[in-house]
Amino acid sequence: MSATTTSTAAGAQPAQADVPEASPESILQVGIGFWASKTLLSAVELELFTHLAGHPQDLEALRARLGLHPRAARDFLDALVALGFLERSDGVYRNTTATDAFLDKRKPAYIGGILEMANARMYPFWGHLTEALRTGEPQNEARHGGAPLFQQLCADPERLQQFAAAMTGGSRGANLEIAQRFPWADVATFADIGTAQGDTAVQIALAHPHLTGYGFDLPPLAPVFEDYAHQNQVSERLTFVPGDFFTDALPTADVLVMGHILHDWDLEQKRFLLAKAYDALPDGGSLIVYETMIDDDRSSNAFGLLMSLNMVIETPGGFDFTPTDCMGWMRDAGFRSARAEHLTGPYSMVVAVK
Repeated sequence: MSATTTSTAAGAQPAQADVPEASPESILQVGIGFWASKTLLSAVELELFTHLAGHPQDLEALRARLGLHPRAARDFLDALVALGFLERSDGVYRNTTATDAFLDKRKPAYIGGILEMANARMYPFWGHLTEALRTGEPQNEARHGGAPLFQQLCADPERLQQFAAAMTGGSRGANLEIAQRFPWADVATFADIGTAQGDTAVQIALAHPHLTGYGFDLPPLAPVFEDYAHQNQVSERLTFVPGDFFTDALPTADVLVMGHILHDWDLEQKRFLLAKAYDALPDGGSLIVYETMIDDDRSSNAFGLLMSLNMVIETPGGFDFTPTDCMGWMRDAGFRSARAEHLTGPYSMVVAVK
């Protein structure tokens, strides 16, 4: 039978490919998600939400205030409306409840520091993710022979301040949870290891006036920490201790906290830091490790997994981990017990007792 005969027999129509029932929407949303991401990051860079806080404005007023070109201004602002970051009525733009609370620089709940750093540093580096996946090598400043990340930050006070504020913005919710949910009543002293701006220490001190605390980090962070503690009126109970946690002794305290620390380092370095924390604690003392930990099934906490990819881009050997991983390393270090607890969003903490 010829091909002609089979294709036209009985006047049949050419076969149509099956139409899939699934929608490609989620694929497209993630695949070109950088459009939405950069729109929000640029709004933060322009301090749009700070300008609008308490002062709703129309298109022309905002365009002039932010220095936007007429060709782009309306679409930019309306895109932020469609994305849920602005509201508009009768041509007047205003913040949403969330952006007013968290993206106004003048409010204490401001989390824009992490977005500022994402815009200034991480956004271009993530353009080289494919290379990182193939080589396992960092794709940040080190890609062009630059100094290691923390060395570069400490050499540039402005970037160091931005980094410290980013750490505060990214972990504020977790810090508040730790301040409320850990049993601090029977504790006298604590130390936040790798304190950066010091928000963890500040939130604990604010919630528990009986506590005395320490912030331990590299010496250039001293003025950043001390200024932040002073702004929050807890400087009389918080002291900055300069040091390098790989080479210097950790402060002695009833509780040690490590947030966003272990994921920067390879497994051997992680184990070293946990052993050092164990040695610094008294019997009965506790170590709190908190991170955007990967869920034990490694299938639902996308943020934790993406953070681990960010460690590939930013560090020579860092990676994120599950609560079960962390508890195992803690027991190997000598801790007699360890428990995991979800905090908020992608964050979890593991508490180990010596």
